[in-house]
Amino acid sequence: MSEKQPYRTSYHFQPQQNWMNDPNGPMYHKGVYHFFYQYNPYAATFGEKMVWAHSVSYDLINWIHLNHALEPTEPYDINSCISGSVTILPGEVPAIFYTGIDDKKHQVQNLAFPKNLSDPFLREWEKHPQNPVLTPPAGVEVDNFRDPSTAWKGEDGKWRVVIGAHHGDEGKVILFQSEDFINWTLYPIPKPFFAIDNTGVECPDFFPVSINSTNGVDTSVQNPGVRHVLKISHQEKQLEYYFIGKYDSDHENFIPDVKFTGTSLDLCLDYGNFYASKSFFDYAKSRRILWGWVKENETSQDDIKKGWAGLQSIPRQIWLDKSGKQLVQWPIEEVEKLRGTQISIKGEKLLSGSTLEVSGITASQEKVLFELPELERAEWLDASEVDPQLLCSQEYASRSGIIGPFGLLALASEDLTEQTAVFFRIYRAPNRYVCLMCSDQSRSSLRKDLDQTTYATIFDIDPNLKTISLKSLIDHSIIENFGERGRACITSRVYPSLAIDKDAHLYVFNNGVQSVVITELNAWSMKQAELGHEENVGSS
Repeated sequence: MSEKQPYRTSYHFQPQQNWMNDPNGPMYHKGVYHFFYQYNPYAATFGEKMVWAHSVSYDLINWIHLNHALEPTEPYDINSCISGSVTILPGEVPAIFYTGIDDKKHQVQNLAFPKNLSDPFLREWEKHPQNPVLTPPAGVEVDNFRDPSTAWKGEDGKWRVVIGAHHGDEGKVILFQSEDFINWTLYPIPKPFFAIDNTGVECPDFFPVSINSTNGVDTSVQNPGVRHVLKISHQEKQLEYYFIGKYDSDHENFIPDVKFTGTSLDLCLDYGNFYASKSFFDYAKSRRILWGWVKENETSQDDIKKGWAGLQSIPRQIWLDKSGKQLVQWPIEEVEKLRGTQISIKGEKLLSGSTLEVSGITASQEKVLFELPELERAEWLDASEVDPQLLCSQEYASRSGIIGPFGLLALASEDLTEQTAVFFRIYRAPNRYVCLMCSDQSRSSLRKDLDQTTYATIFDIDPNLKTISLKSLIDHSIIENFGERGRACITSRVYPSLAIDKDAHLYVFNNGVQSVVITELNAWSMKQAELGHEENVGSS
């Protein structure tokens, strides 16, 4: 890692330069993973001529950057090719469904297909002669009609797609149908597929999840063995909310189990810096994989100076929790191929106020299992009446509770003046026990020009729980955290000025009154993933 570029990552996906945002159409096709993403080829800021950049991989970790798949060339996309998705049509034909900003600055939907299906990398794409195939319908703002989802096929043989839209104070997800994937009509229902007040809705994702398996299923699967998930990107809060529910395809009706409340009780894929996510079904390993954009928390001037902006999360496998009430996420198994030096700690008791260094590893992956004291001793908290983010900003990691805070101090300087604390705190609540999980960036850097928001969530825990786990992926300027086996996820971006490369330390700590035991901690240094341009690495 260059001293001049201390915040570039070792194993997260990022282009070599310039601005990247939304993941567009990840897909698996004939032995190759493809990743398309929003990219500004001209600067490290969001641009007026965005393109679909294209990279390929055999393992979702090491990538080859190809030429752009889509660039603004036609009246219907001359002002940008922005977000969309890929759908695999019968005969293994991938179709890109994307939003173009046209010559009137309206957002319209377009199609593109591979020029040569025998090319395993699908380097060239042709735009369909009937573009645009969809223009903003009545009741939708012309500049807020974007991000078609991966389409699915109903039992009647018709294709469906959902698109994000905005009208005044209402954000909505609207559904269109097609018999041939070219000619699309707005489904004639009196209300949108989904609607929400006081925000725009972007990047909708709609997919089935198996009730009894961690395996994923194809986007078109509809049977009694699946539930459906609708995910929306909430423009105002910049969070990824999702709803589990019942999909009635006869009436194109999605009935969520729980309504949106606008409070901390709503489910998010990630409670930190993670947005515009996109999932796809991986036919090779029968799993659903989720990508999310992780934006910078520096100023635009900082981005311009360093010459790049934006990361993608490590791809996550996603499935329905056995409770049926939430999703679970876990980093894909392929990331483990990058593991290097390993450090292990077992059976170590952390007394109140203690800190223990995990030494000798850099850009790293940690998995720690804490043994909990008796839960009955926990403090009282009415979780329905508190904002976890507010609670975390008051409960700085250094303050003492009864059970917790305990967890990790990541990207910490030796004297702890810089540290990002990722921690748990256990409470008794009405008829249950809950865990507060926080990622506290308030002391992550001595620099003053950063967004150092603290992220948090509260989740229920089993009253018989004896242990709680935390998995963290730490990579120079990003920390991805997976609490209690992936039931709560928090991603953060941090920019230390001292805790860089070999001066970045990792500690385990406990500031609760009650001791906790490290049942087992494993930490690995992570090798660099390969990210190269095709002309430098050669084609397949």
